[in-house]
Amino acid sequence: MTRDYSQFLPTSGTSEAKTPKRAPLDILGWQSFFAQQTDLDILDATPPVRVVEVHRNGLRVRGDGIDALVPPGPDATVGDWLLYDAELPMRSAVLERKSLFKRRAAGHDRSLQMIAANVDTAFVVTSCNDDFNVARLERYLALAFEAEVTPVILLTKADLCEDTAAYVTDAQSISDRVPVVLLNAKSEEPAAKLAVWCTPGQTIAFLGTSGVGKSTLVNALFGTEQAETGAIREDDSRGRHTTTSRQLHFTENGLGILDTPGMRELQLAEAGSGLADLFADVVELETQCKFRDCAHESEPGCAVRAAIEAGTLGADRFERWRKLEAEERHNTASLAEKRAYDKNFGKMIKTVTKAHKGRKGRR
Repeated sequence: MTRDYSQFLPTSGTSEAKTPKRAPLDILGWQSFFAQQTDLDILDATPPVRVVEVHRNGLRVRGDGIDALVPPGPDATVGDWLLYDAELPMRSAVLERKSLFKRRAAGHDRSLQMIAANVDTAFVVTSCNDDFNVARLERYLALAFEAEVTPVILLTKADLCEDTAAYVTDAQSISDRVPVVLLNAKSEEPAAKLAVWCTPGQTIAFLGTSGVGKSTLVNALFGTEQAETGAIREDDSRGRHTTTSRQLHFTENGLGILDTPGMRELQLAEAGSGLADLFADVVELETQCKFRDCAHESEPGCAVRAAIEAGTLGADRFERWRKLEAEERHNTASLAEKRAYDKNFGKMIKTVTKAHKGRKGRR
């Protein structure tokens, strides 16, 4: 069946609000940013599809009349847009991304792991109990800033906490660029309090550890049991994994909602810009130090130490920044070394293969 993709290309005509029913691609989050990367001929030959799930045996994609599994091949993650090649699905092209969440892969593997692509707003979820941890929140926020995604801190389980003021204050102290929303995920509050970020055509993601209410929030926005939920353990206020893979769901009006498993390990890599945005106050103080290579220990004219002594910069905040900076530099350098090694190893293999073919040809 031949589809008319002209309506999905950039136009200067009528607005989407005049369309009574949203088109399938609009519901999936298709925007002019992606349309500008292609044309009608390409769309007819390879229609756009969006990755909604990632499995070991491939990518589940959805499009206009398309629901398929793409075998391993495209270097893509959940939220990506592909130009679907029905004859050779593994050769489907990945469109340029608006945003990309990534981290250093867990364990000893020196590689980057893509978490999600083309997200507009990241809801970093934590709860008003022992799960709350400023250092962990800073890691998530640094990833969001690096990906150029709007971050929002959500404080859940407010109904189970006698005094939420301290949690709100601590969350607000992390960055004046990050809104903090206190809510009861099991009530009608999520739909009302998160409405400004949950408009048609947007893609939102819930990030956080297990048991903080991410799946409950997904269900609250849908108004149905879309995602499985579970209770937290009473001994440590932590939850078990109810979401086992990253899944992108869509509401009828075209809001993309990404539910993610709790990430036990969140190592930063290639996130220098995100850290600089999150700790803009510390970075600004660094520029005021007398010496460019100031280690912020006992050097004369250190603006950072002066701010700590004056009480305008918290010592704990500075130490967390220093720890994350060191981790990010180490992981980024480690990834660069692996890429250089892989590149040199590949060249060596090509050289050996070429020499071997040459010897066979002379026989």
